[in-house]
Amino acid sequence: MKSSRIFVFIFLSLLFSASTRLSAQMDLLKPQVDQLAGQIEARAIAWRHHFHQFPELSNREYNTANYIATYLKSLGLEVRTQVAYTGVVAILRGDKPGPVVALRADMDALPVKERVELPYASHERSMYAGDSVDVMHACGHDMHVAMLMGAADVMSHMKSSLSGTIVFLFQPAEEMAPPGEQGGAEFMIREGVLENPKVDVIFGLHMSSSLEVGKIRYKPGPALASQNPFTITVKGKQTHGAAPWLGVDPIVTAAQIIIGLQTIVSRQMDLTKEPVVISIGKIQGGLRTNIIPEEVNMVGTIRTLDTAMQRVVFEKIEHTATSIAESMGATAVVDIQKGYPITFNDLELTRKMLPTINEVAGGEQNVILMKPTTGAEDFSFYAREIPGLFLFLGGMAPGMNSAEAPPHHTPDFRVEDEGILLGIRTLCYLTLDYMDSARK
Repeated sequence: MKSSRIFVFIFLSLLFSASTRLSAQMDLLKPQVDQLAGQIEARAIAWRHHFHQFPELSNREYNTANYIATYLKSLGLEVRTQVAYTGVVAILRGDKPGPVVALRADMDALPVKERVELPYASHERSMYAGDSVDVMHACGHDMHVAMLMGAADVMSHMKSSLSGTIVFLFQPAEEMAPPGEQGGAEFMIREGVLENPKVDVIFGLHMSSSLEVGKIRYKPGPALASQNPFTITVKGKQTHGAAPWLGVDPIVTAAQIIIGLQTIVSRQMDLTKEPVVISIGKIQGGLRTNIIPEEVNMVGTIRTLDTAMQRVVFEKIEHTATSIAESMGATAVVDIQKGYPITFNDLELTRKMLPTINEVAGGEQNVILMKPTTGAEDFSFYAREIPGLFLFLGGMAPGMNSAEAPPHHTPDFRVEDEGILLGIRTLCYLTLDYMDSARK
């Protein structure tokens, strides 16, 4: 019996000693991350300026992808290109066994004309849905790419210390593929980016123009809304604009439908449970002043954070649009399309990584528990397949009033270069700590 106790004591001592060595190793790795990230910061800012100055729309990120792939290959990583059209996947296999961690950044820009006066402002134009449009990184994806490239650089210098594998995902078309095309995270998954090697967990960051540089926001569980595009086609009867009583005006009908859709949100949904948004983004109909047209087309977006409420909203949009049209002698055809699911941060993963978030941000005072947002993200597709954690990173200039910060997807959107360093460090810290926790 005594020898058994001695054996248990020795075993526990060895286990404690091994755990102590692992903790000591981690204490050395993070200062190394900080040093390497500091060395790469200026270069990462230059990357960001390049991507911002030469943005490309969804599924058209040819030059962006080539720029990324060329650099990743120079680091000695395994690189795949043309994944889901223009996606780039790079693999870094650590010298020690361990889990597979995926880190994701999105690459595409938006059809927005930039108004911010920057030396690296965009003057690019491209084609979108048949129209010639200005192009701008109006959502921070240029920052996301630069941060992930920086993390790949840092981690490639630490290959001998890594206990696991890192998969770097540079994804096209987060802002949705052009009409009639596949794209984005869902297409990347179908192309096998979470397999071979099989990914255990995924992390993603998103810049926030209303959050001060140096701060991080997080939300366990449902963090971002589902997103469903929809179209409504209103058909009336064409007539001369001077005699509207001889026809059925689809423009007036469309206007009444828009008002009716807003009453779904304000009068028919329990917003104390979860928020709901129905927005019309485009109306098209008619050719000249004195002709009431036969048809009007509207496109919009639906945002929900509860699947049961989502089903109800779909039903009410259909009923509201068709009923209003019928009451005015017109018809309405509603087409609600598949979009992005709710972005759900894995509860256990969020709990496990919260100490890491606090550490990398410099303390709890810089980490903010947020409420769900009605923004949407196709990171949700990854998080539906494997445990995922999606965080928001500050990009607003210190001391600025967040209420005055230009929103995302607008011509005045701006995030500061100073946010890049924390982004690189956060991606690296999350990776190292998850690998370390998987060994315990």
